[in-house]
Formats: sequence, structure tokens, C-alpha cells
Amino acid sequence: MNAVSGTSATTQVAEGGAASVEIDRNLGMELVRVTEAAALSAAPYMGRGDGKAGDQAAVSAMRAVLDTVRMRGVVVIGEGEKDDAPMLYNGEKVGTGEPPKLDLAVDPVEGTRLLALGRPNSIAVIAAAPRGTMWVPGASFYMDKLVVGADARDAIDIRATPTENLHRVAEATGRPVEQLTVFVLDKPRHQGLVREIRAAGARVALNTDGDVMGALLAAYPGTGIDLLMGVGGTPEGVIAAVAVQALGGGMQAVRAPQLPEERERLAGLIDQDELERVLHLPDLLRSDDAFFAATAITGGPFLEGVRYDERVGVRTESLVIRARSGSIRHIRGIHRLNADHIFGDRGMDEVVEVIID
Repeated sequence: MNAVSGTSATTQVAEGGAASVEIDRNLGMELVRVTEAAALSAAPYMGRGDGKAGDQAAVSAMRAVLDTVRMRGVVVIGEGEKDDAPMLYNGEKVGTGEPPKLDLAVDPVEGTRLLALGRPNSIAVIAAAPRGTMWVPGASFYMDKLVVGADARDAIDIRATPTENLHRVAEATGRPVEQLTVFVLDKPRHQGLVREIRAAGARVALNTDGDVMGALLAAYPGTGIDLLMGVGGTPEGVIAAVAVQALGGGMQAVRAPQLPEERERLAGLIDQDELERVLHLPDLLRSDDAFFAATAITGGPFLEGVRYDERVGVRTESLVIRARSGSIRHIRGIHRLNADHIFGDRGMDEVVEVIID
């Protein structure tokens, strides 16, 4: 049985109003079961240098538990074309087949390399919204993103320079630029961006991967991250948009193709004006009845990763956010698995059985 011991549910904004006719508020807890299963299945691969195996285990577990959730879901952002995935591919139908009809955006392991190397902030993540309300990236794999918290959401302009945006955020938050910290992916394409941020006086938090977590840190108050800047994955941007909208933060994005084949495909599908169009939160998510859930695989300052305790069980920490009410819950779970469940030949199957029960 899956035991959630002392389920720590910290609601920072109280649930308000009547429950949605289409999407019950309890869906958020069902989605946490999904991300827990993915995290528990991926965790044994932490630090073993094989992120692909960890991702495959997480995909299988997430897919199995999704079929127990009461919904008629369609994966609109999944493992995608880049991964040639046999499960959780774009367009796959999941759930029991009953209402509500939902768009799903999933990333069973966000930060595969982080998992392989045992580094912080690898998470299992899922977002859900009413059918037809999520922006579908299609052939767009990369986008330039700018994310901030609620107090600066009306101050940013992705068309402005990084320096100007830093000064705008500083003014909106009443803090000097020198106290701002910017989450940036540590990629060669960002060398100029990093130089400009530092020249403006702000601090840079370089991370090799994980821009969903980066957006979450920028939008969530008190994390020590004030902005996310730079080019990351387009699918990850849509997943992040659900969390940012739910948290009341600000986000803008522009397609930023990085690969020759990506540029060629986009050129055949959209005109230059559309390619350069600034996407705001209402473009990325056209509903306030959305949910975001994440479970940490590897630990970090924001969420504790999967931890093994022989006396009690396997511990997880998850986050679930409901956009309609703005409710934020941190959930600490205890899962009573034995060593055979975690490391045996049927490890993933056993974990899924525990989560479903």
C-alpha cells in the first residue's frame, strides 16, 4: 500500500469558489501519484551514469499510473520527436476514458543528465489543462524565455535587453540589481548573456539542465532565484507556463530555433512574423483550470529528492499547484517498498503496483 505519512499539505492560497464542473480539484492529488511513480522508478539510477535507463523506467511507470487516473487525456507534449518514444508520445491517449477531457504535458525525468550524474534538481513533472487549451509547439524545439515572480510580471519585455530587464525587475521589486540572481542554462549559446548579466551587476546561477525547475524557482517566492533568462526547450516552456500562471508570475517567450533542420521545418510551416511573435502566458495556456505537479528525483534546495530509509520506507517530496485557486501544496510521502521492489528484476512493475494501490 502507498502510505502518505503525515501528508504535509501547505496551502498558501486557500481554495476558493465552487469546484470546476469539468475538472475536480482532486485531480491534483492523482497527478502527484503519477509523478511519484516516475520519481521512484528513476531514483535507483541516480549517479549511475545511465540517464537513459532512468528515463525509460520513469516513462514506463508514469504511463502505467496515468491509465488509472479518471480522465480522457491526450499527451500534447510528451517524449516527442527528438526522443523517438514508444510511450507518452505526442497524441497518445491515456487515462480511464471518462471525463474530463484533458491536454497533458509530461516530462518523466526533467534533467536526465542531472539524474545520471547525481546532481540536484532532477524532477518528474506533469501538467494538465482542459482539452485544446495548451499551446502545442509542433516542430519548434527551442524558445527564448524570460520568467519572473508575481511582483515583476508586468515589468518585463523579452524584446528589451537583459540589462534593461534586470533594471525593470529591480525597480518593480524595490531591490538593487546587485541583489538579483538569474537562472541560466550553462550552454555555449549563453556566453554573451552571462557576460551581460554580470556586467549589469546581477548574479548568475548556472545550471547544466532543468529549465522547468528554473522557471519554477523564478516564479516561486523566496527561492533565491529572481529571473530565468535564455534559450531552453519549447516543450519544457509550455510545462513551465502552467506553473508560472498558477503562481501568478510573469513569462514571455519567442521561438528560437537552434538546429538547421528545426529552422527549415519551421520556415515551411510559419511565416517570419509568427516565428518572431512574443508568446505570453495566455498564448501558452488558455485556461485557468490547470494543474502542475512535480516530484523530486534528486534533491535540491527547493524539493528533497527520493530518500531510502530502512526503518520507514522510501520518502518523496512533491509539489502540486492548481491554477484556478493558486493553491500550493508540498506533499511528503512515505512508500513502503522493500529492497526487491527497488532493485529487483521487477523493480518498476513493483513500484507501479505500490503507487496504484
